[in-house]
Amino acid sequence: MAYEMIAALMFSTMLLMMITGQRVFGVIGFVAVVAALTLWGTGAQTMGFSASMKLMKWYPMLTLPMFVFMGYVMSETRLAEDLYKMFHVWFGPIPGGLAIGTILLMVLISAMNGLSVAGMAIGSTIALPELLRRRYDKLMVTGVIQAGSSLGILIPPSVVLVLYAMIARAPVSELWLAGIIPGLMMAAMFIAYIWIRCWFQPHLGPALDEEERAQITMAEKLRLLRAGLLPLVIFAAMMIPFIKGWTSLVESSVIGVAATVVAAVVKRRFTAEVFEVATRSTLAISCMFMWIILAALSFGAVFDGLGAVKAIEGLFVDQLHMGPWTILILMQLSFLVMGMFLDDTAMLVIVAPLYVPLVGALGFDLIWYGVLYTITCQIAYLTPPFGYNLFLMRAFAPPEISMGDIYRSVVPFVVLMVLMLITVMVFPGVALWLPDTIYGN
Repeated sequence: MAYEMIAALMFSTMLLMMITGQRVFGVIGFVAVVAALTLWGTGAQTMGFSASMKLMKWYPMLTLPMFVFMGYVMSETRLAEDLYKMFHVWFGPIPGGLAIGTILLMVLISAMNGLSVAGMAIGSTIALPELLRRRYDKLMVTGVIQAGSSLGILIPPSVVLVLYAMIARAPVSELWLAGIIPGLMMAAMFIAYIWIRCWFQPHLGPALDEEERAQITMAEKLRLLRAGLLPLVIFAAMMIPFIKGWTSLVESSVIGVAATVVAAVVKRRFTAEVFEVATRSTLAISCMFMWIILAALSFGAVFDGLGAVKAIEGLFVDQLHMGPWTILILMQLSFLVMGMFLDDTAMLVIVAPLYVPLVGALGFDLIWYGVLYTITCQIAYLTPPFGYNLFLMRAFAPPEISMGDIYRSVVPFVVLMVLMLITVMVFPGVALWLPDTIYGN
């Protein structure tokens, strides 16, 4: 059987098994092991061992549990709630101000967690009830929370970019720096959209009335400002030494965890229960990601042995005569289609063995492509029928918000994300300027 047919059979088998509802890492690992043993016999049994050793030796992977633990401590000790109260009093007088404050909350939570689900949980439990109580339009608020939480996979410390770095063998630090400007630009686009729309349609996001504003004294505003700025201090304590080169990536993540725990202790909110919940949740998520990466590395090793990447490149370039940009656009479209049915991690580990080497062979920058991939994942998070954030929103939303409302609420934000994706594709410097400046590439 030709190697191309073997590769196609592996992909089709993997997708068929996923339809049955099996776990992602189990499906990918099973297909990789069966294919390796069938092709190369018992000698292939060392592939899984080699992949596990490669994973264990990858030092930046230690950042994963650190940032996840930090996010859970922030959530369980209500430090994020203080941040939202600050935005509530400072942005409330502006039309759509609380929705704008929610986006800013998501940006800061993203900068201390790296997971979309953390932003969704915090936004749905803290911001959503308050926005609905303030008579904000339900389509507006559900769209804001879903789009804002998706920023967690682009703004550092993005866990998705850590996984991409592992599979693409790219520096995590450069990928994180590459995600900062596109992530902040996307947040600015969301804020501009909310402000403009609520300016012309005030009923969608009514400002705080004058009576309520009069009850909030300047002393109260300053107190909330101090409490709300604490997460910014934590982020600065973590990132400034790293950017200056004083600490490594892992050391900075430890500083972030230590600063978060100290802040929670000072506020007398760090209890044994908080520690247990944060530790258990961190262990569960970290183990899940490590199993997925282990399966992906084994799967990629089989593809390397088959020479499937060269075959795909030859098919597109030599036989179909496609240009590099045409191939790249087709890749992104395939990610969007898969995102309707799979989460970001599954998409990455399924196609990374083919796409990442192919991107390099076509002459594109792998750091830049990592940002493109992540933005595409953000879009996929919000696209029906099975966008990840859509169902998270359904789980958190009150009964009066229907699934149809959730689907309609994301349309304007998906349009903005597509515009951001096109911007980064047309102007690669948007993503590459910061890492090039810091590292002098």
